Amino acid sequence: MAVDRSSFSGISQPRSGEEIRKAFLTFFAERGHEVVPSASLIPDDPTVLLTIAGMLPFKPVFLGHRRPPAPRATSSQKCIRTNDIENVGRTARHHTFFEMLGNFSFGDYFKREAIQWAWELSTDVFGLDPRSLVVSVYREDDEAEEIWRDVVGVNPQRIIRMDERDNFWASGPTGPCGPCSELYFDFKAELGDVGIDLEDDTRFIEFYNLVFMQYNRDSEGNLTPLANCNIDTGMGLERMAQILQGVPNNYETDLIYPLIEKAASLAKIDYEELDEKAKTSLKVIADHGRAVTQLICDGVTTSNLGRGYVLRRLIRRVVRHGRLIGLTNPFLVDMADTAIDLMKPSFPQLLERRQVILRELEREESRFMDTLERGEKLLADVLAGKPKKITGEQAFELYDTYGFPWELTEEIAQEHGINVDIKEFEKAMDVQRKRAKDASLSIDVTLQDTIDRLGNELRPTSFLGYTKLEHTSSVQALVVHGETAMRVESGDEVQIILDSTSFYGEGGGQVGDRGVLISKDSDAKEVLVEIDRVSRSRDVFVHYGRIRTGSVEVGDSLHGLVHQTSRRRAQAHHTATHLLQSALKLVVDSGIHQAGSLVSFERMRFDFHSPCAVSSLDLKKVEELINTWIVQSHRLEVHEMPIEDAKNAGAVAMFGEKYGADVRVVDIPGVSMELCGGTHVANTAELGAFKVVSETGIASGIRRIEAVAGPAVLDYLNERDVVVKELGRRFKAQPNEIVQRVLTLQDELKSLEKTLLLTRSELAIAKALGLVTQTVAIGESQYLVERLDGLNGDSLQSAAKSLLDQLGASSVVILAGAPELQNQSKVILVAAFGSHIISRGLKAGSFIGDIAKICGGGGGGRPNIAQAGGRDAKALDGALDEARNKLRLLLA
Repeated sequence: MAVDRSSFSGISQPRSGEEIRKAFLTFFAERGHEVVPSASLIPDDPTVLLTIAGMLPFKPVFLGHRRPPAPRATSSQKCIRTNDIENVGRTARHHTFFEMLGNFSFGDYFKREAIQWAWELSTDVFGLDPRSLVVSVYREDDEAEEIWRDVVGVNPQRIIRMDERDNFWASGPTGPCGPCSELYFDFKAELGDVGIDLEDDTRFIEFYNLVFMQYNRDSEGNLTPLANCNIDTGMGLERMAQILQGVPNNYETDLIYPLIEKAASLAKIDYEELDEKAKTSLKVIADHGRAVTQLICDGVTTSNLGRGYVLRRLIRRVVRHGRLIGLTNPFLVDMADTAIDLMKPSFPQLLERRQVILRELEREESRFMDTLERGEKLLADVLAGKPKKITGEQAFELYDTYGFPWELTEEIAQEHGINVDIKEFEKAMDVQRKRAKDASLSIDVTLQDTIDRLGNELRPTSFLGYTKLEHTSSVQALVVHGETAMRVESGDEVQIILDSTSFYGEGGGQVGDRGVLISKDSDAKEVLVEIDRVSRSRDVFVHYGRIRTGSVEVGDSLHGLVHQTSRRRAQAHHTATHLLQSALKLVVDSGIHQAGSLVSFERMRFDFHSPCAVSSLDLKKVEELINTWIVQSHRLEVHEMPIEDAKNAGAVAMFGEKYGADVRVVDIPGVSMELCGGTHVANTAELGAFKVVSETGIASGIRRIEAVAGPAVLDYLNERDVVVKELGRRFKAQPNEIVQRVLTLQDELKSLEKTLLLTRSELAIAKALGLVTQTVAIGESQYLVERLDGLNGDSLQSAAKSLLDQLGASSVVILAGAPELQNQSKVILVAAFGSHIISRGLKAGSFIGDIAKICGGGGGGRPNIAQAGGRDAKALDGALDEARNKLRLLLA
């Protein structure tokens, strides 16, 4: 029974979620802790997908990589976890989105204070009965047990020692670690203190975890005490709300229950009267509703990769569970509105991002409703056969052909008590991945193996190309035909590794430099090597080229000359990429972030996460803003600094990129600041101009802008000028008249197409009327089944309707044929049923769909008129014979 939530206000002891959060933060603020706002669900660390724990924002502090914000801190951190998503709604306290209240000490206080304050907060502030509390400690942590027993005064029978699996925290295989101590609430304290089993989650709930970081673990597993010990704690807000509000699960607290009520209201059902299955669906909708709202607010957009896929999966689960309780119309916007209103007191940014959140949910829900309806119908057909399991091939077909998520196939199958053959599904996925890879890649494996080996063996190449475009260096290694060589001759295709270079090696989206290597010493042999690209293996730069003159040996000195024009073009495009990202954030959405890029000599390409296309008006604004920055002549400043300093300064990092402890920051003051190892212009004025070429979608939730800057703008305009002049010549029109001339021609073409379509229909009807004599009568009914090749679907339907009008309401007309006489791989079948036939329970859609299967196809439509298709024209005559046989039986 859900608690009466109207009674929360006006009471001194915290009970509502809002009061619990405030009481926790106030308690620790009064004890010298700095209140730190919740960090984003998108963590600063590019190697972490989502914020999964309250301590994650402080992890660099605990690892010694960043200075602490204060000696003591406290926060209410929003978190997302989906590793046990199948338990959401099924257990009392599993969630995807949750808040973790925490207090932290960075080398300040330790066990005694942490334990005493945890007990004081739990018993004095939250009013929990000490007789209902149980404490766990690590099996070897005598100190913690003594504090709980002798200082706090906990009943020794209610102090339980636990193994390392439950009560020892580690940041990884090596590094800071230490024992834990946890507080549990006992819902059945009357059962006493004997035989306490903390694994019994019907009786106990863990609500407060204290981590004592006091050791460092080395690679051998040895533990040594830390000079400065730390405290990391976490209290689940939802769990404490369940305890204080006296409800049977976290979902029925005031933090989540309003969302359950909203979903139930939309479905016109009563939560209290539902069975457990329906209640589970409401809980999933409520939980995921909070999660997707917060994810989109923090800048996540739907995609098939990374955190975008997490968001997409959550949205799809909400939609599907909505359908299970009767919500067949879009409802996510209503749920998100309620979620925003529910959480806005603690997260006011939800109000600022409300329209972005609602727009993204509306778009994704609409897209998935179509996929879900089609996939559920196909899966229902499979399940109707009562199989022992869903084969991997069936699951893969649903996923690959119809876009139906495999995890939903698995979930639906489990609801019917059967499993999906995951191994077979993964095998099919591997085959598809290999097929895609084979189709898109052609790699010289021998060469790459040799390059990778040299990358491991040789010292890193010293890159000098930021400040100079020519440089003399020594040859460290030569590779020809995939094998290392000591000497190469004129005509050889070669890969050259130098000890230092001015050539930029491909990286960060920027292509490698072009140029030449020559012998500069007049007394040395004449050498000319044309370099057409430069790549990297580890930090070793590999120069790809051909020996045009002379020979080269390992140890020779060569003078490198980078092609200046190409470098300038690449620099202009790289700087333009930074400007574009800043402009998109300012004009379109501050949450936009990069998904990939290409910086070449001819153009630039920028991929970014966005739920919808950038409007033409916004594209114009972006282009104008960038050209304004170019005219304003902003100087670029490049600095090297520790990565944490760069992030604190606001530098943008690319998700998925790996950065060292020190990073290079490219700063255009007041415009852009990014971590970047690429080459750039010294001043934005060097770009001259910027022009957007196109804006397209390349994947769900990912857009691509292609553009040109610098000298490439003139190339682009010259190319377009040639096209415009040629169109003007062909259309005999001035440039400003070409568009209208094309529109006129399109109108004329549409008119001709309509005339052609009408003529074809009239021809089809004329042909069909000549078939009336082939009608077969059965009692008061009659049918006509004939083949007409060379007609499209519309023409066949027109002919069938005309014949049915002539034959009457007790008639059936079946027409079929190959639409293209030269291509017999496709057939079209049409069925028209009269009203008297329909009244007998016969339907055109189901009838013609079954016949089409004989031709390797399918289809359907309305009871009176339907169309289907097939892929095997050779089977068409046999299919029509089967249609005649079936009609003889059905109409008899």
